[in-house]
Amino acid sequence: MVTLPPSLLESVHERVLTGIGDLAEPPLAHEIADRVVAYLRNTAETTVSVEEDGTTFVITGDIPAMWLRDSAAQLMPLLRLVTAGIGADEERAQLVSLLSGLLRRHWQYLEIDPYANAFNRRPDSSHWDADVTEFDNPWAWERKFELDSLSYGPDLAWRLWTATGDTSFADERFLPAARAILATVATEQHHEKRSTYRFQRAGVPAQDTLARDGRGSLTTPNGLVWAGFRPSDDACELGYNIPGNHFLALALERLAVLLEQVAGAPEEAAEARTRAAEIRAALAEHGLIDGPDGQRIWAYEIDGRGEHRFLDDANVPSLLSLPYLGCVEADDPVQRATRAAVLSPHNPYFYAGRFLEGVGSPHTPTDHVWPIAKAVEGLTSPDRAEKLRLLEQMIATDGGTGMMHEGVHVDDPTRFTREWFSWSNSMFCELALDLAGVRRDLQVPAER
Repeated sequence: MVTLPPSLLESVHERVLTGIGDLAEPPLAHEIADRVVAYLRNTAETTVSVEEDGTTFVITGDIPAMWLRDSAAQLMPLLRLVTAGIGADEERAQLVSLLSGLLRRHWQYLEIDPYANAFNRRPDSSHWDADVTEFDNPWAWERKFELDSLSYGPDLAWRLWTATGDTSFADERFLPAARAILATVATEQHHEKRSTYRFQRAGVPAQDTLARDGRGSLTTPNGLVWAGFRPSDDACELGYNIPGNHFLALALERLAVLLEQVAGAPEEAAEARTRAAEIRAALAEHGLIDGPDGQRIWAYEIDGRGEHRFLDDANVPSLLSLPYLGCVEADDPVQRATRAAVLSPHNPYFYAGRFLEGVGSPHTPTDHVWPIAKAVEGLTSPDRAEKLRLLEQMIATDGGTGMMHEGVHVDDPTRFTREWFSWSNSMFCELALDLAGVRRDLQVPAER
């Protein structure tokens, strides 16, 4: 695994203390800074490895596989350190190398199979459970098709490039991976007629398999991109996941910039912009519904046939996370109304109890709030005092473990899922760094 330089971690500790000292009392400020350092160290030492080919492999934590989504999120705090100039030049260069190596591993996997969500370190056919799909892929730990798998890599690559100018992520696999993303998007805009993707798993709850012999619920084309599964790895009830399409549109716009300015591939760049524009137009036309007070809000899923569902899930991309991801402005009236609905009983996965209130997930038991969702709630709030309150709440509800979990019971923090969850630890770091003024990207437009 990877060891972060002690001097870098000391710099991080000092930067957090300096950044939040005007707001937090010293004991709390030191607790937050201590945890950021501990979580950064833990992620590096327990989940990150540099492979023989120089790429970075990141396990999700207690599962020995790499999720494309989770891996990018787990290392996102490192990008904040690079962007903010924290640490010595050679220390930041190490972080850039890890991030670039992760992206090169993403391209490798996307070229092999753009439909898989989680991958093995080697093609040894290890897997979570037996599946029936149309492609027997020994690299795939799990072959659940999720839009975030196509989105996190291009988004991280754009952020790294705009922050540093580094292009080492654009190896010989970058363009083939980009073409695989574009081909998959075009196919899944017409899932019923063009897609061969199927996913079935026997003897499991409905959320772990797809209906209609693995095809998923029936959809009608409308410009959005179909997905089999949500960012929670649970099956989509309806085929068009709205937050996933938001993030995909942004990722395609950023991919277009990279294709044009880094890879010198103008035709592919034009296609990426076209697909993004189609998705954005479809979101505006089909993605909005009436909220509880009559204001327009974003749906969570639709089918293009008139059906929609409103809910929000803690896993990112979520409706709550859209401003954090950069998909919409936090003060946009639709997003403000959507946020209010998400953080209310109108969302069937909003829970409130003695110690916690917030967004959970159908992926975990009832009355369990996710620390990831609490971090996102803070990252999308302009109120620094609120950010601090949420960090303090996350610390107070760790069940005495010193780690962030997947879901925590609202009335009993000693009841939780997953002893520790690397993605959740990283989201705590992101919120703490954000509160300290450590941004994850430079203030630049999409067209750098």
